Amino acid sequence: MKILKIDHLGIAVNSLDEGSKFWTDVMGLNLHGTETVEEQKVTTAFYPVGESEVELLVSTSPDGPIAKFIEKNGGKGGFQHVAFQVENIEEALAELQEKGVALIDKTPRMGAGGCKIAFLHPKATGGILVELSQRM
Repeated sequence: MKILKIDHLGIAVNSLDEGSKFWTDVMGLNLHGTETVEEQKVTTAFYPVGESEVELLVSTSPDGPIAKFIEKNGGKGGFQHVAFQVENIEEALAELQEKGVALIDKTPRMGAGGCKIAFLHPKATGGILVELSQRM
């Protein structure tokens, strides 16, 4: 598997407006855009930082994964995942399966920005939700 870079850091928030205040007003980052990914029940907002991004995630449904994450976190948002950009996501997933790594996604799905994405199970990564991303 060839990892190209840290693609983004995913941060769960209760509101994009509230969440973005810190990233724009305090850190001085500029919003690149927002996108709703219906399949994942989430709206995202991206803030570029060099070659990587900060991704804010807000749930569009009370039963979405971000809503569940926030509920488990006592109603507060926070760091939700780290995403690594890989050269070939299908090859990366095949290699991880051969190594016996527990995967949430055994095949890629479409994520924000038209990327192919897949998640590794936190029980295989020391408790961190890891996303693989291949930009198309």
